[in-house]
Amino acid sequence: MLSSVAEKLYWMTRYLERAEDTARLINAVTLMMLDMPRESAFGWSSLLKVAGLDELFYRYHSSADETSVMHFLMQDERNPSSMMACITHARENTRTFREVLPWESWEWVNEMYLYARKELAPVKDRRARYDVLQGIIRRRQSIVGLLAGTMSRDEVFQFLRLGRNIERADMTTRILDVSHAVTFSADTPAGLQYNSMLWMNILKALSAYQMYRRHVSVHAHGIEVVNFLLKDTAFPRAAAHCLGEITEVLDALPAAPQVLSAVRSLRSTIDTAPPDKFTGQVLHSFIDDVQIGLIGIDQQIRKRYFRNHDTPAQEEAATATQ
Repeated sequence: MLSSVAEKLYWMTRYLERAEDTARLINAVTLMMLDMPRESAFGWSSLLKVAGLDELFYRYHSSADETSVMHFLMQDERNPSSMMACITHARENTRTFREVLPWESWEWVNEMYLYARKELAPVKDRRARYDVLQGIIRRRQSIVGLLAGTMSRDEVFQFLRLGRNIERADMTTRILDVSHAVTFSADTPAGLQYNSMLWMNILKALSAYQMYRRHVSVHAHGIEVVNFLLKDTAFPRAAAHCLGEITEVLDALPAAPQVLSAVRSLRSTIDTAPPDKFTGQVLHSFIDDVQIGLIGIDQQIRKRYFRNHDTPAQEEAATATQ
C-alpha cells in the first residue's frame, strides 16, 4: 500500500472519530449544566482547555461565552478540529480513495456531511443542540458498523482501526477531564448529589453507563468511573482497550518496534496508576501525561508509515488538540 493511501485512511477515521467525540464532549457538558447546583461554576474557557483549543480560540475571540465556544467547536472553519471541519476532511479523504473502501461508505459519509452542514448552523438552544449532536453520533456509528461488517481485515482496514483507536483514546481522556472544569462545594448535600450526577453524565456521554453498571457498580463514584474509562480492557472506549487495539493493528502491519514500545510504555503508565491519581488536580495532571503519550504514539506512527511531512490541513489538525 502506498504511504499516501495509508495516511489518508488513518486520517479519515481520526477525523470522523474526532467529530463524533467532540459531539460527545459537548453533550457531556450540556447534561452537566442541566443538573448543576446553583453554587457550582463552569467556565467555558475551561472547556476550550479540555479540548486543547484555548490558544486557537483566543486568536479570534476576546472572551469565551457559550455561543462563541459552541460555534467554534461545532462549525467554525477557522478551527481545523471543529466538527464541520473534521467531517469535511473525512468526506474528502473518503472521496479520494473510494476504490479501497466499500462503495456505500462514500454515500454514508456524504450523508453525514450534508446533515451536519444543514443542522449545525441553526442550533439555538441546548435541547436542540443535544438532539443534533446525537444525530451526528448515530450517523458516525452507522459508518463504523458498515466498515466493520463489510471490509476484509487487510492493511486498509488496519489503518482505519489505527486512526480510530488513537483518536478515541485521546478524546475519552478529554471527556474525563471535563470533571476538572466544574467547581462546586462537594461537602454540601447538593454538592454530593451533583458529584454523582457529574460522573453519571460523563458515562452517558461515552455510552458507557450500562456497561459500568453491569461490571462495576450501580453508583457512579469518581475513582471507579475513571478507573473503568482508563483501565478496562473490555469496554471499547476505555483507553486501555484502545491501546490494546492499536497493539493488535501494529502486529498485523510491517514491523514498527518504536511504535510498539511507545504503546507499551503508555499502557504500563495507565495500568500501574494508583487510585490516588484519579481525583482532582492530580487526575488533570495524569490525563495530561496520557495525552502526551498518545501524541508520542501518533508521531511514531507518522514517522514509520507515512510521508515525511503531513499536508498543511492534517498537520494543523494533528497539533490543534495537543
